[in-house]
Amino acid sequence: METTKIALFKGRKIRKTLYQDAWWFSVIDVIEVLTDSLNSNDYWYRMKIRVKDEDKTELSTICRQLKLESADGKRYETDCADTEGIFRIIQSIPSPKAEPFKRWLAKVGYERVQEIENPELATKRTRTLYKLKGYSDDWIEKRMRGIAIREELTDEWKNRGARDDKDYEILTAEISKATFDVTPSEYKKIKGLKRENLRDHMDDFELIFNMLSERATTEIHRTEDSKGVTKLRSDAKAGGDIAGGARKKLEKRLGRSVVSEKNFLNKKEDNKQLNK
Repeated sequence: METTKIALFKGRKIRKTLYQDAWWFSVIDVIEVLTDSLNSNDYWYRMKIRVKDEDKTELSTICRQLKLESADGKRYETDCADTEGIFRIIQSIPSPKAEPFKRWLAKVGYERVQEIENPELATKRTRTLYKLKGYSDDWIEKRMRGIAIREELTDEWKNRGARDDKDYEILTAEISKATFDVTPSEYKKIKGLKRENLRDHMDDFELIFNMLSERATTEIHRTEDSKGVTKLRSDAKAGGDIAGGARKKLEKRLGRSVVSEKNFLNKKEDNKQLNK
């Protein structure tokens, strides 16, 4: 399963995704950073024509169409290139930013190699990023455990018949509906989120019930040796029902909903007001 990440080069966002153990970068994002073009898609289109005319080289052949999350929160197939491919592309872009960008790109690639050799480095890096964003240590511990549980689950899905992003979305939505009575997209609307990661804006109870549902689903898959998306979907609902039942009992006792409108963005604003 491809995972969209946001890389930052001097404060500018460049989408990247891990594909076949290598980072692939959005070509139009790179072009926008290096050229400050108002229409990076048009720049990329004209650039391919120019390079083909001058060097008889088809830049499209070094790219691969991978799904990346766009500004509207949806995932679209986007021209992406690996580190070697991006180096080739930026050679054709007349820009004073090219050299520092190459150094940054080389560093990103080196860090990924390190993380493959030692997965603990990736975990430490993630913890540090959350800490810098202002999350508490207790929340980070739950979030990191949730990430590990999610990875276990998606590995099971991959090995048991889930084949593409749509399958993962369907299975995730099935768990969410059973656990929280809302799909992930509906949940994001409740919290007022757009492109942000939903789980990064969950509180303790939301994270705990989310972990319970996904861990239960994983165990059901393994116990019943489930195969095929239809069975995986049935298991996902069953795992979600277990967590959903526990959530409803807690809500009845507390007299309030676990599903919260609160998000980390609002929390940061509240902290700013308190510090004034």
